[in-house]
Amino acid sequence: MIVFDLQCAPDGHRFEGWFSSSEDFARQQERGLVCCPTCGSAEVNKAVMAPNVGRKGNQLPEPARKAVGGPVPAVANAGPALPPEAAAMLRAIAEAQAQALKSSRWVGEDFAEKARAIHYGENDPEAIHGQARPEEVRDLLEEGVEIAPILFPVVPPEQAN
Repeated sequence: MIVFDLQCAPDGHRFEGWFSSSEDFARQQERGLVCCPTCGSAEVNKAVMAPNVGRKGNQLPEPARKAVGGPVPAVANAGPALPPEAAAMLRAIAEAQAQALKSSRWVGEDFAEKARAIHYGENDPEAIHGQARPEEVRDLLEEGVEIAPILFPVVPPEQAN
């Protein structure tokens, strides 16, 4: 079996097609059997794609090195590409999060305790970020403590390279 990234000519919808060979794809395309699943167009061509070359069995992937607020790492085998607008939106959100974290203090596993102390006026107001267990999050929300999840993973400072 061979997998092709395909794209419809009218609207540029991208999708994947599985064929027994390149010739099988060509035959099906000539007969109008290859259609875009989004718009139904039979004007479908192979899209530009990177070859899927497997790694040798004795090679390990290079570890991800990402500092807090750094670029978002690529995800292997993430599936079909996002529309450009969605990718741009996610980049903008990641950048906004990185900027917000620059003016925020990491408090680690003490997040719930520190957030509660700020809420009740025991500590001076400041932007903090850290880790909290689901039950701690639930308790903070029930108490009216204003918190929000971090949308993209953050590497704790002691674990950053």
